[in-house]
Amino acid sequence: MINEPQLTSDDLNRQDANNLPGRLGLKSTYVGKMEAICEMEISSDLLAINGYLHAGCIVTLADTTAGYGCLANLPRDANAFTTIELKTNLTGTARSGKLVSTAKCIHAGRTTQVWDSTVKSDSGKTVAEFRCTQLILYPETSTN
Repeated sequence: MINEPQLTSDDLNRQDANNLPGRLGLKSTYVGKMEAICEMEISSDLLAINGYLHAGCIVTLADTTAGYGCLANLPRDANAFTTIELKTNLTGTARSGKLVSTAKCIHAGRTTQVWDSTVKSDSGKTVAEFRCTQLILYPETSTN
């Protein structure tokens, strides 16, 4: 059974400030029951050599959004998760502005969760469709 989310956007932003999401400028703006939203301002240091946003930044935004959602919606006795599969269809790009990723849980089982993220530019254009499977982790129990 899934608890009501115990983490807030402020908690997630604070905890990830010095990790990759924080360094890329990702911000959680909403985390709730089976849904999460993050945004990222596009800056020149996130562009690839061709002058467009690096695809890895888009994937990181989508994966982080799904990860925040999963973390906030773990089953009662779970303590963590890890991504075991992901796929992204990049359908557009951007050079400036902001991207917003909205992730929704489409399967919440005891051992796995599946999350879909849609990434859009601030003009509303879809930039990516992303899906990942998260393996739910539980504390190890002693057999002694």
